[in-house]
Amino acid sequence: MTSPSPDPGRGRLAGLARAALVPVAACAVTLGGLGAWTLSGAAGRPVAVTVEDARVLLPLGTDDTAAFFRLRNDGDVADELIGVDVPTAGGAMLSRTVVKKGAGFMRMVPSMPVPARGTLEMTPDGMDIMVTSPPRLRLGDRLPFTLRFRESGPVRVEALVVRAGSAGRSGN
Repeated sequence: MTSPSPDPGRGRLAGLARAALVPVAACAVTLGGLGAWTLSGAAGRPVAVTVEDARVLLPLGTDDTAAFFRLRNDGDVADELIGVDVPTAGGAMLSRTVVKKGAGFMRMVPSMPVPARGTLEMTPDGMDIMVTSPPRLRLGDRLPFTLRFRESGPVRVEALVVRAGSAGRSGN
């Protein structure tokens, strides 16, 4: 008398379970390690860019003007300002003042770095935002901007209109 042959489906199922065990165990160990790393604080803080001291210079007549911001990154990852929108103006561009042989001129730049745990301070003799065809502005007005960051995404802010050369601070 011959014994019944084992169920072929059961053997195949056991083989599949054994084959899946290694990747499932590897995932569990990896997730556990990442969780411990994050809980220990070693994972760092995400990018956290804040905008302070938002100012735009009062244009003379219908001239283009410049805007300045202090961008502070409290995160552990660097970020970049990659664009800017001014809905009520003709346009806006990231720029940098360059001085060669005593003459200064503006150069458009594709981005501005915001270092991890650091600050980017825009100034009239450094980085700034050139605003073309601004609306009619008066001292004390606020002009809306949307700053676009590579990691942080868009940040909306209003810049205080100040006189060129003044130390007017917006308090943003």
